[in-house]
Amino acid sequence: MDWLDTFQGYILDYAPKVVLAILVLIVGFWVVNRITAMATREMAKHDVDTSLQAFFKSLIGIGLKILLILSILGIVGVQTTSFIAVLGAAGLAVGLALQGSLANFAAGVLVLFFKPYRVDDLVQLDGHIGVVQSIQIFNTILLTPDNRRVIIPNAVATSGSMVNFNAPGIRRVDMSFGIGYSDDIDKARAVIEKVNASCPYLLKDKETMIVVSELGDSSVNFAVRPWCNSADYWNTFFYFHENIKKSFDREGVSIPFPQMDVHLDQPA
Repeated sequence: MDWLDTFQGYILDYAPKVVLAILVLIVGFWVVNRITAMATREMAKHDVDTSLQAFFKSLIGIGLKILLILSILGIVGVQTTSFIAVLGAAGLAVGLALQGSLANFAAGVLVLFFKPYRVDDLVQLDGHIGVVQSIQIFNTILLTPDNRRVIIPNAVATSGSMVNFNAPGIRRVDMSFGIGYSDDIDKARAVIEKVNASCPYLLKDKETMIVVSELGDSSVNFAVRPWCNSADYWNTFFYFHENIKKSFDREGVSIPFPQMDVHLDQPA
């Protein structure tokens, strides 16, 4: 029968190609897994950031598997040229529909590569201040000081100014303390210096600036500028305010508050 002969001819023609394609598929997936594992080990050996390791592992695995499938289609006899053209057109349509997501993806890649901030850094992004919990492909997750979880799209996070408080590793704590006009400036400075010397959070190789910065309406203001590690910023801030108040009270140095003197003229 003609149809039977035709069917047998197709089997004889395509059976070797199908068997070869199956073998290539099995061996190819084994090779892809080996390459992915090897790349992961090399990245871990060179201390590549964990977020980058996961991203590159996924990218390498998906890219190699796509090339493998295209090769198998070519072995079977499928015209991959037209297939790639259709795939490209579909990718273009999807890209146009997902412009915002692609922008976030591109911004996430830039953050992972250039590292303007890292996980556990204290940053200010899009007006929000918090500690970076995770850097995802599309979003950056912040945890604010009052324990709110803020999800910021990467395109938004990178489109404006970014402040990374942890990047240098150390910070200057800017504070101001006022004394009364009747108080002794040298005595007040000595009290502040004692508190500064007793603070356990300061960097000993950095000098603390203690100067009279302003003659205010009701007080003489001292500018106090100690240095500490970024992680000790708030400990230093709170320590100075509490202990300077206690020391001023103990030494008889007043901390004035705004007040107004009213003079009444009595008619003769």
